[in-house]
Amino acid sequence: MSAVHPIDAKLAELGITLPVAAAPAANYVPYVLSGTQLFISGQLPMEAGKVAVTGKLGAGVDVAAGQRAAELCAINILAQARAALDGDLSRIARVVKLNGFIASVPEFTEQHLVMNGASNLIAAILGDAGRHARAAVGMAALPFDAAVEIDAVLDII
Repeated sequence: MSAVHPIDAKLAELGITLPVAAAPAANYVPYVLSGTQLFISGQLPMEAGKVAVTGKLGAGVDVAAGQRAAELCAINILAQARAALDGDLSRIARVVKLNGFIASVPEFTEQHLVMNGASNLIAAILGDAGRHARAAVGMAALPFDAAVEIDAVLDII
């Protein structure tokens, strides 16, 4: 009997089941493995096969809903990593950077708080390996009216 990896144990503890990695919605690949780095294309806040949080921050979407959207993006980033790494999330040595794109009205200035949804979840699941550099950028619009999109760069072993 094999031992449960700490990442899988943490996902279970948090009640998170990673979904099947989403297929690309256009002409790109969901991830690129280059040497010891894994580049994951932008992930939307997908849940149960659809975009779960739509609209713009500051115009009908509050920070808490934006943080939930960012959490869902992070979950989908891990799902893509699992697909890229043949199911073995223990190969993640470090999350190098998350780039967060937050659909928001021009007056909204709390993109950094929205991104905390993803940053906090990644750190909770991966521990020190989940501590990362990041950007949180306001956008006029995102595909499928998603409230948040996040891509990632990971070091792998």
